[in-house]
Amino acid sequence: APLALDPADYPLTGDGRVADLFPWPAVVDDRNITGAGAVAVPGVVAGMDLAHRRHGRLPWRDLVRPAAALAERGLIADWYSGLLTASTAKALSKDPDAARMFLDDGVFAIVGGWTDTQTRHLDQTAMARTLAQIADEGAAAFYRGDIAQALVRDVQAKGGCLALDDLARYEAAWAEPLALDHRGGRIYAPPGLTGGPTLALAVAELARAPGATGPLAMARALHAAFDARLRGMGDHESAKAPGCTTHFSIVDRHGNFCSVTQTLLSIFGSRVVSPSTGLLLNNGIMWFDPEPGKPNSLGPGKRCLANYCPVVGHTADGRQFALGASGGRKILGAVLQLADGMISHGLDLEATFHAPRLDISGNQRQLIADHRFPPEVLAALGTEFKVTTARRQPHPFAFACPAGVERAAGLNAG
Repeated sequence: APLALDPADYPLTGDGRVADLFPWPAVVDDRNITGAGAVAVPGVVAGMDLAHRRHGRLPWRDLVRPAAALAERGLIADWYSGLLTASTAKALSKDPDAARMFLDDGVFAIVGGWTDTQTRHLDQTAMARTLAQIADEGAAAFYRGDIAQALVRDVQAKGGCLALDDLARYEAAWAEPLALDHRGGRIYAPPGLTGGPTLALAVAELARAPGATGPLAMARALHAAFDARLRGMGDHESAKAPGCTTHFSIVDRHGNFCSVTQTLLSIFGSRVVSPSTGLLLNNGIMWFDPEPGKPNSLGPGKRCLANYCPVVGHTADGRQFALGASGGRKILGAVLQLADGMISHGLDLEATFHAPRLDISGNQRQLIADHRFPPEVLAALGTEFKVTTARRQPHPFAFACPAGVERAAGLNAG
C-alpha cells in the first residue's frame, strides 16, 4: 500500500470513508476497525499487576479501589468529552451499550450545561463493579474469573471472536530498557515493538552531527528514523488520525519515577461497550495487516508494532525526568524533542514543554512546524522539507499531547 500522506492515497472503507489509522486493504464491513470483531486481548490489568508484584508496597486492593470510586461517580461530561463524543457519535450509536453510556437518546453527545450546577456524569456503575471485583480478587479475576467469562460472553454475543483461552493465556512481560546516551544525558526507552527503537535511531542520527542542535537537525534525525521504521518495521499508521491513548508521568517524594502509556487505539476503540463489565473495548485487531505474509500480518500469539514511547532519563547535570505522550505516530518526535530540550539545551520542564515543536512522522518530506518558530527557522526548514505551520490547540491537534515530570535538587515539577 502507498505510504504517502496525501488522503487520496488512503484506502477507503466500505462506506467511502478514509480508513481510520492504517492503510491496509479494506476489510468487509470494517470488522477489523469497528465492532466486537476488532477487539484484541486487553493488557493493562496484567501489566499493572506485574508492576505491582515487582515494585508495589501498598496492598493491591487499596490501589484499585479508588479507581472503582471514580467510576461509581462517572466521568464528568465536560466540553472536551462532549466534543470527542460528538465526533464519533454515529459510530457509537451502532452499539446499544455504547450509545447508552455516551449518548442522549442514542444520538446526541452527553454534555453538561453552561454552569457548574448543570454538571453531568456518565453512568459507569457497571465499570465500578468490575474494578471493585478486580480490587478484591486481583488481576486473575479479569483473565480467568467471572469478569473474563462475562467479557467473553458479551463480545461473542456481539459477533466477536475473543475466547476464554485468549484471556487466560495472556501474559505481561518485563523487558530491559534501551539505554540511549545523548549529549551527556541518558534516555531509557522501551524496546521491541514500540517507538523506542525508532527513538534510538533518531538519537543516533543526532549524534552524527554533534554541533547541530537546532530544529533542522531534529527534523533530519526524525525523518531518517521514520524512514527506516516505515520501510523495515511495518508500521503504517496515518499520522493524521485521532486515537484514544492516555499517558501519565509520576514522580514521588523519594525520587521514584513512573512513565505509563495505555491505549484503545482508535478514538473510542472499537466503539463497543461490554454491558456486563461496563468496559469500553479496544480495536487492537486493526493494528494488524489483514493480508498474510506481511511484517504486521495478523496471527496467533503475535504482538503488534505500536507507537507508544514512555521514557525516563537524566540530564548531564543530574536532573531526572519521565516523559511520554498520546498522539499515535506523533508521540515519538514529541518525546525526543522534550527530552532533547532538557538534555541539549538545559531547559527545565516548563520551558521545554512550551518551546515550539515540529512533527515529521510521515514517510515523505512533509513537516508540520509550530507557527511560533522564528521566520529564519521556518526558512531553514523549508530548504529541505515541505513545511506547513500549525497552532497547538485542544482539537484537532497537529502535535502529540505529552505529559512529564522532573526532579531537580530534590524539587519535583510536572
